[in-house]
Amino acid sequence: MKSVLKKQIEEMPEGEIRETLRREYLRRLVRYRMTDDFFKKKYEMDFENFEKKEIVKKKNFSFEVESDSQEWELSIQGIKEVLKKLKELSDEDIS
Repeated sequence: MKSVLKKQIEEMPEGEIRETLRREYLRRLVRYRMTDDFFKKKYEMDFENFEKKEIVKKKNFSFEVESDSQEWELSIQGIKEVLKKLKELSDEDIS
């Protein structure tokens, strides 16, 4: 299976690989931003204020709030990482 996949990738034009990566990054970005928006609405603040106000502690470390906090933080990190990857792809297109 690996050899078939490897061969297919090697035969793909570079532009097609870049476009596939770009679309995947955009898909992830949408998912991360939707998660961020959901929690912003739920807690009526952004993640930075959520952390500063120690909402997890104020809510007595409830499972729901801790879980939300972890998922939200992963989404924020994901947004940053995907934007970095998209920039790298676009910078390579320019070079």
